[in-house]
Amino acid sequence: MSLNRKSLGWLAIVFLAGLAVGRVLPSAPVAHAQGDRRVFELRTYTAPEGKLPELQARFRNHTMRIFNKHNMTSIGYWVPQDAPNSQKKNWADFQADSEWQKVSTESQVNGRIVSKVESVFMDPTDYSPIK
Repeated sequence: MSLNRKSLGWLAIVFLAGLAVGRVLPSAPVAHAQGDRRVFELRTYTAPEGKLPELQARFRNHTMRIFNKHNMTSIGYWVPQDAPNSQKKNWADFQADSEWQKVSTESQVNGRIVSKVESVFMDPTDYSPIK
């Protein structure tokens, strides 16, 4: 069964905080940076069917401003692309590249170095700071 992620209302959110990320939701853990490092959080929101525009409006009109008030800098907001846009020719070409195949094989001579890859092709939202 193939899921249409746009119809599920899937929205990926990324924001960073300078030295500490505070609570965004009551159940969210608090992350603290070690020293002067920044903390980055990738958060995925799933909206009920048909509710993605309302979730996007909340981020566009309110959430980003409130994040900024609490020193949480938004980096980007994206929504996923559906196939066939996500099945880019350059990715297939990369995987078929003989140099890549050699590097991949040689780097795993002592066993697999990757157990899972999750890939989502995304388009920035109109309010995303990074485009």
